[in-house]
Amino acid sequence: MKKTKRELLVLAAATTVALLMGVTVQAKGDEKVLNFGCQMYTDGCVNSANDESSGWNAMRYGIAEALFKFDDNMEVIPWLAESYEVNDEHTEWTIKLKDGIKFSDGCDLTPTKVKEYFDHMKEVGPSGSAKPEKYLEFEAEVTVDDDANTINIKTSKPYANLVGQLCHPTMGITDVEHIENYDNGIIGTGPYKIESWDEGQAITLVKNEDYFKGEPSIDKIVFKIVPDDNAKALQLKSGELDLALLTPKDAAAFADDEAYTCYDMKTSDYRGIMFNFGNEYWQKNRDLIPAVCYGLDRQAIIDAVLLGQGMPAYGPLQRNIYNYEDVEHYDYNPEKSKEILEAAGCEMGDDGFYYRDGEKVGFVISVSAGDQVRIDMAQIAAQELKEIGMDVSVEIPAQTDWAGQMAFLIGWGSPFDADDHTYKVFGTDKGANYSGYSNADVDKYLTEARQSADPEVRAEAYANFQKALAEDPAYAMICYIDANYVADSNIKGIDPDTIMGHHGVGIFWNVADWTIE
Repeated sequence: MKKTKRELLVLAAATTVALLMGVTVQAKGDEKVLNFGCQMYTDGCVNSANDESSGWNAMRYGIAEALFKFDDNMEVIPWLAESYEVNDEHTEWTIKLKDGIKFSDGCDLTPTKVKEYFDHMKEVGPSGSAKPEKYLEFEAEVTVDDDANTINIKTSKPYANLVGQLCHPTMGITDVEHIENYDNGIIGTGPYKIESWDEGQAITLVKNEDYFKGEPSIDKIVFKIVPDDNAKALQLKSGELDLALLTPKDAAAFADDEAYTCYDMKTSDYRGIMFNFGNEYWQKNRDLIPAVCYGLDRQAIIDAVLLGQGMPAYGPLQRNIYNYEDVEHYDYNPEKSKEILEAAGCEMGDDGFYYRDGEKVGFVISVSAGDQVRIDMAQIAAQELKEIGMDVSVEIPAQTDWAGQMAFLIGWGSPFDADDHTYKVFGTDKGANYSGYSNADVDKYLTEARQSADPEVRAEAYANFQKALAEDPAYAMICYIDANYVADSNIKGIDPDTIMGHHGVGIFWNVADWTIE
């Protein structure tokens, strides 16, 4: 079957316009091509400030590399950087670049180029997404010395995890100077470079033969944009795709087929109902959120939607060294939900729903189109909440309206340092705080954790953060999910032990080492 699938790919590429990105792919001898099906939540531009989608961040691992990188043990290592020094206050870093690294356009990587990129990041940012410097809370003065090949970064406040944040895919350095239209492509130092972009269809990468770590084995990677989960599974079966992130139900259909390899990868990616605290409903009914949390049968959702592949979630740090278990888990307890509602003055109506001050208790959960797992989770959650007397429904809007929606089935999480997916997500007015959540205690503890390099101090601060968040939930947490990647068995080098983050991001961290047999 492997042979048949490969023959079909070659035949299709040689005789027709491929259904990939609108790009005509011709059979060229032994050219090794990887077709990856992904989602791209873009607004018509291709740049490093774009949303943290599976396709975009996967692509950035191949194109633009950062000064530092997480290795396979999730330890920070210098990458484009040779070394660094930091002062005791963690407010000033001196970073020395490696010699001889070039961008894929042939230009040298210099400290000035790095500063140009950091400066540019302050200006770009597609509509509907946070600006990168706010998203990463990267507030600093950057100076350079090209002769010494060094970059100096001074932060306005202590930032012990700065080096960890410089590993983030959005901090991959690009050659800003030599791009006429930055929205339509980027030039980096990575193993691949953009050959073409068919907006809304696909992006084609070709290998960078001058990559400083050595020429990669795979000649071309096509990021085919497939918004629908079910469609990705069908295109894997037909041979149009070689690799895709599937739902557990779709992945199960490939388990016994030797032509494919299934990867059930652990992630730090959680799902939950995010409340919009800017919405008038939650301004009046914030005290009812614990009733929502107790009303969710998390294991039932995991079993039905994920086929048991996941774990119930009670907070954002369960798969992190700073997880603190001794907080309220909001285990399924429908009777407690009803007690909370009734203690808040809610009364059961003849229609089986609670009312408060004459208004029916309930809300709408918005879900992104094409993400079948989230849709299924939201629908089951809505039904469970109906059973406790809350009138909850699900909508699938064409576009996410962060300001106008009542609630959203959120997907979030990061395998990096705990600061990466707490400070910007739950801190007041921070760049990824899409709920508008604000809690003075949470802000205090997250700041303490950010400013200290002492593991014991950070552990105490994060424990206090988790306690405060459990007492005043920003989300009704549901579960941590696994990432179900399915690949053509001829693809070798994928690391099955990688702990991945949001949207399964991370599988491409070592793409330069992959081969196709």
